Amino acid sequence: RPSGEHNLVEWARPYLTNKRKIFRILDSRLEGQYSLDSAFKVSTLAFQCLSAEPKFRPTMAEIVTELEHLQESSRGTGNSRGSSSAGRRSRRRSADDSSSRSKSKLKSVASDPRV
Repeated sequence: RPSGEHNLVEWARPYLTNKRKIFRILDSRLEGQYSLDSAFKVSTLAFQCLSAEPKFRPTMAEIVTELEHLQESSRGTGNSRGSSSAGRRSRRRSADDSSSRSKSKLKSVASDPRV
């Protein structure tokens, strides 16, 4: 690899499994739009997708199911903030309706046998 180039996956990997470190890779403009627990669940899912062994990676259907579950649970809690303690930032998910369009796209990808 040429000097100055970095592998984004290798750089992000150590941050994906640590609740205190995931905020270093999250877009700061999204602060307050999701809970700590939701952010950690998504980062854990992303980490699983990076497994070197294909059999340990989730299928697209499993990814969609998990993301839908997170979306539904965030709606059911009224966008409440994640658990908070001293020294820990709390965040919440957005109630943005545009996420339903993304959900439809994810469903079509999950049902596509080529994926």
